[in-house]
Amino acid sequence: MKIEQAALHLIAMPLVSPFETSFGRQTVRQAILVELRTPSGSGWGECVAGDAPAYSYETTDTAWSVLSQYLVPAVLAQPFDSLPALHERWAWMRGHNMARAAVEQAAAALLAADADQSLATFLGGERTSVPVGVSVGIQATPEALVDTVAGYLAQGYGRIKLKIKPGKDIAFVEAVRRAYPAVLLQVDANSAYTLADSERLRQLDDFNLLLIEQPLDHDDIYEHSLLQRQLRTPICLDESIHTLLHARAALALSACRIINIKVGRVGGLIPARQIHDLCQAHGVPVWCGGMLETGVGRAANLALASLPNFRLPGDISASSRYYTADIAEPTFSLNPDSTISVPTAPGLGVIVNREALLRVTLHSATFSAA
Repeated sequence: MKIEQAALHLIAMPLVSPFETSFGRQTVRQAILVELRTPSGSGWGECVAGDAPAYSYETTDTAWSVLSQYLVPAVLAQPFDSLPALHERWAWMRGHNMARAAVEQAAAALLAADADQSLATFLGGERTSVPVGVSVGIQATPEALVDTVAGYLAQGYGRIKLKIKPGKDIAFVEAVRRAYPAVLLQVDANSAYTLADSERLRQLDDFNLLLIEQPLDHDDIYEHSLLQRQLRTPICLDESIHTLLHARAALALSACRIINIKVGRVGGLIPARQIHDLCQAHGVPVWCGGMLETGVGRAANLALASLPNFRLPGDISASSRYYTADIAEPTFSLNPDSTISVPTAPGLGVIVNREALLRVTLHSATFSAA
């Protein structure tokens, strides 16, 4: 496959409501869309790096630089016929997984379309719909949190994830569990605690949670292994898992019983599938995390989550959870059984609305093959 042109689009998407985590409060999401153009059409990928180095050291600024100087030129340099062949071109690079993943996603969309396959089929997916939940940001009071959760349950979400941090944890989780004793419930700390907080974290064992996500430091595996020994609730690692090697280490140390897979965090669909396969071989379930994606990234997440070892509901959610107007069509809606249907059209399965894209674009750049 020969890429004739590539384009980068920096966008800013207003959220339908503020989203607060232990990192801070967000009202607008920035992202970079990667467009790879061939005579037969465009393939799209989404770089999920944010505008500040909070969740990751990668930002829209660093990603733009790496994309324009290294990754886009590597794609334009010569034809490719597979995703592994493309990965070989940037194997010399260290880090910048979110930038890599965006280019790989766009290439995967083109390769799948060329094979007249949906992206899910192209990746080896098996499901036609995937179970999903909703991620609920930190609220001012336990009562406000219960009210917010009630709204999402009324919409049909069958699994609730609560963002927590010290001081906004035990009483908040307890209030939700008291109000909804049977709901599937999990919490996400986004690295807000240390091992010194073990006794406090053990209190979460009383609430019958599916998992506690990334309680300790963002680059820690060892101390999570010490904490997991003290908890009945499974620990799920997110920020700590950037590569297949990290996943192997986490499983070998029993640092977690579940792994959250995010395409951007691990560097693409191929690395994501490798981690999926490793966990499946070890009997460890995985689920698909979310990064407030537009319909472009959401479509890729659904394709990935159709693989068989994604056994827990993902943070994919309906398009309307975050955006009043998305930039890709069709938008995604919640099915009555708290699932979202996996796109079946060839390629990514969504089409970018260029008028909608233009309305949220801060700036764009186009690159041509030599």
